[in-house]
Amino acid sequence: MSTPGTPALLTVTGPDRPGVTARVMSVLASHHADLVDVEQVVVNGHLSLGLMVRVEADADAVTVVRELTEQIHDLGMQLEVQFDDIAPPTPPSTHAVVILGSPVTASAFSAVAGSLASIGANIDTIRGIADYPVTGLELHVSTADRDAADDARLREAMAPLSDAHGVDISVDGAGLGRRSKRLVVFDVDSTLVQGEVIEMLAAHAGREAEVRAVTERAMRGELDFAQSLHERVATLKGLPAGVLDEVAANIVLTPGARTTIRTLKRLGIRCGVVSGGFIQVIAGLAEELGLDFARANTLEIEDGVLTGRVVGEVVDREAKAEYLRQFAEELGISLSQTVAVGDGANDIDMLSAAGLGIAFCAKPALREVADASLSKPFLDTVLFVLGITRDEIEAADTAAGTYRRVPLV
Repeated sequence: MSTPGTPALLTVTGPDRPGVTARVMSVLASHHADLVDVEQVVVNGHLSLGLMVRVEADADAVTVVRELTEQIHDLGMQLEVQFDDIAPPTPPSTHAVVILGSPVTASAFSAVAGSLASIGANIDTIRGIADYPVTGLELHVSTADRDAADDARLREAMAPLSDAHGVDISVDGAGLGRRSKRLVVFDVDSTLVQGEVIEMLAAHAGREAEVRAVTERAMRGELDFAQSLHERVATLKGLPAGVLDEVAANIVLTPGARTTIRTLKRLGIRCGVVSGGFIQVIAGLAEELGLDFARANTLEIEDGVLTGRVVGEVVDREAKAEYLRQFAEELGISLSQTVAVGDGANDIDMLSAAGLGIAFCAKPALREVADASLSKPFLDTVLFVLGITRDEIEAADTAAGTYRRVPLV
């Protein structure tokens, strides 16, 4: 504007309403302006529109500014003009950092921003991705050297902040890799569903407390899983097989589970479960949810009663990881395109093998090896870690007639 071809940065701010951007562009079009860059954001009904533009001659400068001011003034908008050179293209962000909380406090965000600055990382963009059932913010971040050492420093810097500030923080690579996920595999007990199926079965045998104690030790990694499984299954000896159907009918999904599976499937992402529980209990649920894969232990039944034994291969931590690899191979995808979600020590190998391992309300042993750790009891927070926003989820649900928000207790 000040000289032929000289760019200027225009910033328009004020209450958002239909027609603001149209008016601005109409004035620029009448002066044959070229758009170099445009960014618009609306926060709580307040619009901020930034435009880097270039017009043909400096004779247009005063006229363009005057006309823009006149066009937007009656809409309650303000215009700022800054003449500046066009900055060279910035390299793409290296990481996506997601902060989830109920709420996300300024103190928590300050700690994240300060830690990023301390390692020389820059926050490129910030956007809100969720307001339900938690608040979610996504930061696109660039590290200084953009190498593996920087990646390690970033993850190390973020790790202690979650516990200190009561928020969940996940770190993932930015770019196409983040959008390439094609398979998500869930653990079942205390992940996809609430509670432990074997404890529900043991309740029918009057030995729930005994089984729960063994389960807790196994989940903490204090017992070999196969050994603990055989010990717990033995308590079920003599139960009628019909108990399996009864327990299956009373399974309660984790809040957000249906939303999570439904949304992933809308995106063409395959979903499966690998469980240290029992296929006779979860098969119906897997079919109901439309899961593509389901693997679990098989309880032996003779003459209509449980024998207290399992048949076939035990689905332990090594088997879980192997099933993840098998599913990926069947789909013709790499492990980097997989996500695994679990809560216990039995999920360590599976989460370690996946491209993205997410610990969900998990035991310390699993949190230590996971790429992301979620502490809020809503499974749809997994979607936010993947960069899927609440608005996108609810827009799809509204279009399908399945939209609802359950009041949070």
